[in-house]
Amino acid sequence: MEIINPKGLKTMSVETDWFGRKLKLEVNRVGFRTTSSVLVSYGDTVVLGSVVVGKKPVEQDFFPLSIDYEEKFYAAGKISGSKFIKREGKPSDNAVLVGRLIDRPIRPLFPKGYRQEVQVVATVLSMDPGFRPDCVAMIAASSALLNAGIPFDGPVAGVRIGRVNGEFKAFLSKEEREASDLDLVVACREGKVMMVEAGAKEVPEEIIIEAMRWACEQTKVALDLQKKLRELVKPAEQEYELKLPEESIQEKVDAWTAPKFAGGKIRGNVLERQQICDELMAEMDAEFALEFGEGETDEEKIADYEANYKKEYDEAFELAVHHEVRRGIVEEGVRPDGRKLTEVRPLSSQVGILPRTHGSSLFTRGLTQAMNIVTLAPLSFAQIVDTMEVTDGKRRYMHFYNAPSYTVGECGRLGSPGRREIGHGYLAERALSAVLPSEEEFPYAIRSVTEIMSQNGSTSMAATCSSCLALMDAGVPLKAPVSGVAMGLMIDVPKGTEISADDVDKAYVLTDLMDAEDFAGDMDFKVTGTTKGITALQMDMKVHGIPVEILEKAIKQSHDGRMFILEHMLSVLDGPRAEISKLAPRVESFVVKQDKIGAIIGKGGEMINKITAETGATVDIDDDGLVTVAGRNDAIAKAVEWIKSLIEEPEVGKIYTGKVVTIKDFGAFVEFMPGIDGMVHISQICDKRLKTVDEKLSLGQTVKVKLVAIDDKGKFSLTMKGIPQE
Repeated sequence: MEIINPKGLKTMSVETDWFGRKLKLEVNRVGFRTTSSVLVSYGDTVVLGSVVVGKKPVEQDFFPLSIDYEEKFYAAGKISGSKFIKREGKPSDNAVLVGRLIDRPIRPLFPKGYRQEVQVVATVLSMDPGFRPDCVAMIAASSALLNAGIPFDGPVAGVRIGRVNGEFKAFLSKEEREASDLDLVVACREGKVMMVEAGAKEVPEEIIIEAMRWACEQTKVALDLQKKLRELVKPAEQEYELKLPEESIQEKVDAWTAPKFAGGKIRGNVLERQQICDELMAEMDAEFALEFGEGETDEEKIADYEANYKKEYDEAFELAVHHEVRRGIVEEGVRPDGRKLTEVRPLSSQVGILPRTHGSSLFTRGLTQAMNIVTLAPLSFAQIVDTMEVTDGKRRYMHFYNAPSYTVGECGRLGSPGRREIGHGYLAERALSAVLPSEEEFPYAIRSVTEIMSQNGSTSMAATCSSCLALMDAGVPLKAPVSGVAMGLMIDVPKGTEISADDVDKAYVLTDLMDAEDFAGDMDFKVTGTTKGITALQMDMKVHGIPVEILEKAIKQSHDGRMFILEHMLSVLDGPRAEISKLAPRVESFVVKQDKIGAIIGKGGEMINKITAETGATVDIDDDGLVTVAGRNDAIAKAVEWIKSLIEEPEVGKIYTGKVVTIKDFGAFVEFMPGIDGMVHISQICDKRLKTVDEKLSLGQTVKVKLVAIDDKGKFSLTMKGIPQE
């Protein structure tokens, strides 16, 4: 049945087969008041991509684009597990991360100076449990933007890739993701890469490069389908203007700065360079105010300049600085601080710097500095995760990243973490997750907090390195140490030119990116790993796509940078400490058969509560039978002995200490294991012939017995003969 559309528009759709499922894009069915909305279906997953564009440009010096990913519990047929909150509210960390995942390939595809407010919302209405819906949401957002009539140079499409049995596969099931050694998301445009994000289990660089090539081929289907829908819709192009410094203003500033910048006059360490640039900008404003300001007196000219011209001239000055950074690198091979392209900034690190924490470190690279603190606790302190995609999930290793405004020398409000802090924290968490010991090997919840102390680029990689050092300082037995480095890229091609594989020689890759190079560059690429391979990857483009051949050059150069930083880290601490901190709680773990879990817990938790109360130890047991006991050493020993006695299997020939629980004419029943009785026949009590059992035994008496037989009905025969009694 045709949906009634108040705009009088007919429902239109396009569809195709993609990885064995039908991918369908549909417009004019819902979202009548939006600028553009597209309903995307893939399998049983349905995502609504909606776009609303503001009527007028905003008076801001940045593009007001917001992209949000909305998780809905109903999409997965769930109600929130919280007892107190049943409606969706604050987005989960996963929703924030997916929102960033969609944002990063889309934001660079708008022209500089575009100031219309644009809001994109990708809402998951139905979720196929067979795969994650994030890449479907990316297609929904891209397609909605493509049909909004705004200057979006899309489309983009992303695919999440795993590697199962040595072969690449997209839209993996949960079981396949767990078996895969790679979890890689690649967003593409016109056969080129726009964004990469990955977690990996020490995967070689060559595999990552090959996976990116595979993604560029596989996304063509989704890109072509978006273009096909746009041809049907034929959206009306909206008028807009770009807020850029006038060409005449930029020309004046470029002419003024040329001799001031010549000969590397604005190069130096970060603080020196910043001071030089601030002084030059002030000098320029002072001269230009008298030259271009209107008024009869100098004071009137200065006031007019500051009110009407200063902002544009200062923006032009910043662009001139960026152009000088690029020129120095491309033409001279010299970076703003004088480093070579492959050179890492000076490194210094310390461990064990905080006396009362379980593990701590301070990692300094140039002006970027990160302090990390590790805290260990029993597994019961792991975070419980309840989202649209995950029910009763457990986050045992938690990395949190904090970077207050004072770390960049600015005033600002303190509050809850933003999208950037959440994203950087999870990137550093992913970097170390692949090398953490299992719960059975190391039964602890681990909380790692990075406090950024100073920022000048690549703080997420500083967080990774400081976290690794602090984990080793805490005695966490990592399988291998991990280091991370941020890479930059500047491509020497004319403005507006499409970058091709033939431009590899024109691509200048920078090891250990700092802020000035990031602002002026074409790519920000973070890579972490061990000596064996990559553990995490995050790559963002500022141009309209980069060929894999150029990214291959950057990945290979990053290896040397990672190894240089890792060598420094190991010179500070060459591996995990032999023992955990004396301040950390002691935890012992072991695995029991699942059918024994009930015996440990007891009716209504009676037994486990009794063990905790009488020993002082904390006892936890999961559904797989992993038992963890935490507390003082003596308390742990008592609790472990008690638990093992509850699950011990009776063993013929073994001597037990038991208690007489029943006396009969023919013998006595002795509880020789918790809840397990065996019979000692009157003839087996002693070598002497007894007339009655009472001659030797009484109720409640403690005796030593040997298990001599278990019959086919599971009954136990005991003897006291030849067993010395206390």
